[in-house]
Amino acid sequence: MKKIIDGIEIDLTEEELNPTDEQLAAEKIEQDAALSNEHRSTRNGLLAASDWTQANDSPLANDKKVEWASYRTALRNLPSSSDWPDVTFPTEPS
Repeated sequence: MKKIIDGIEIDLTEEELNPTDEQLAAEKIEQDAALSNEHRSTRNGLLAASDWTQANDSPLANDKKVEWASYRTALRNLPSSSDWPDVTFPTEPS
């Protein structure tokens, strides 16, 4: 196998072809950190976009406000999930 660096095709090293368990673990940690940051950003955006639902002057009926409050709680609780960062985001109320 080969990789391209600065437009030049280079053979992969033996280490790149057969990474150690430690290298795989370190790569997983790196990937999880990147996914965690991406999910936090998405979650924060969803929370910000739904702030209006909890305002005193929101046009929503009380039962809809409760639905949105539950959704927002589920969003806030995502990082404490045992599956974090491999989580499924809750569905926005309709």
